[in-house]
Amino acid sequence: MRASERIINEVAQGLRSLEDAVAWFSSLEQVEQRAVLHEVVRYSMQAHATVNDARDGLLRSGVKPTMTPAVLIVREPILEQMGKIVNLPPGEYGKSFRVLLSTFAVADTRRRETECRGTCRHAWHNLS
Repeated sequence: MRASERIINEVAQGLRSLEDAVAWFSSLEQVEQRAVLHEVVRYSMQAHATVNDARDGLLRSGVKPTMTPAVLIVREPILEQMGKIVNLPPGEYGKSFRVLLSTFAVADTRRRETECRGTCRHAWHNLS
């Protein structure tokens, strides 16, 4: 499992703090940060993230609701909005990571509690 995959999923499972993940993300080169943003979007798609997940995630993210990634994430269609978020300028990457990762965490938790409950064989859902 890649470091990014582990860190993203540890946050989703409450095994790592968002702040710790943000510190790790901030240490990456810009091109790596962009790749991680795309990775979080892919995971969010797999978890079938919804705008309701995004609203809940935004509350956890620590990003002001008036910031560009926050404004975008709570609009439909969510996948189109996520595409816009990953294409924001590099100065927005930190806020984008917080918003996207928090949204994924909510969506993945919902998925683990419903679809994967008791029968999950996904390696990324069994990190503890």
